[in-house]
Amino acid sequence: MIDRDSPVTEDELHAYVDGELPADRKAVVAAWLADHPEQAALVASWRAQAESIRAHFGATIDEPMPQRLKLDQIMKHERANGRSWMAMAAAAAFMAFVVGGAAGWMARGASAAAPSSFDVYASEALDAHKLYVVEVRHPVEVPGGERVHMTQWLSKRLGEDLRIPDLQPIGLKLVGGRLLPGPTGAAAFYMYESASGERFTMYCAKTDVPETALRYTGGDQFAAFYWVDNKIAYVISGPADREQLETVTKAAYEQLDKTGTKKL
Repeated sequence: MIDRDSPVTEDELHAYVDGELPADRKAVVAAWLADHPEQAALVASWRAQAESIRAHFGATIDEPMPQRLKLDQIMKHERANGRSWMAMAAAAAFMAFVVGGAAGWMARGASAAAPSSFDVYASEALDAHKLYVVEVRHPVEVPGGERVHMTQWLSKRLGEDLRIPDLQPIGLKLVGGRLLPGPTGAAAFYMYESASGERFTMYCAKTDVPETALRYTGGDQFAAFYWVDNKIAYVISGPADREQLETVTKAAYEQLDKTGTKKL
């Protein structure tokens, strides 16, 4: 997760999120994150997860400890039952672990495993791409020839004034589009096809993230560029040829940026 040559470790990133880094290391980590936007996004997702945990369980943490879990009560109970000092020490150590350590490690594990909420859109879009690009007879719900109807329908379902990029200048014909379930509601999905049969898709859905830079994710067969503009997440998916996919993304991005989006 962390570059081998980097002076910043993953443990330090967790400590940075938890506010446990020494002052001199805070500045180093902050500067390092400024130069590593992907790791900065990951750290932001950890912090959001931690804040969510505090929001849900903070009141419980602040509650007084039940009498049955207090150390003096445990020791009194053990003495009353004639337990040895070793048994009492073991019981006390166990309760100290449960009360003092388990919650912290559980929160740490949850934050480490939590994906960025923004990355979920790219994952959903790639899954849809893999599912529909192989379809021959029913790759879309509305054909590309009904662009006006499709635009109005999907805009209404998402509650946004959507735009469909014209990619004919780079040799891609609009096959059509369909409505999909997204991470936060409805998502619009458009498919384009080249003369040789290669297919590219554009996925867009509403998000709480206001704006992000362009990002890339790739595998052996498929890849995607994704970004957020005006709280709309866009994902352009296609074959795992980064240069080719970048050309398609640039053509779509320039048109979407030029027209913008606005709430209906």
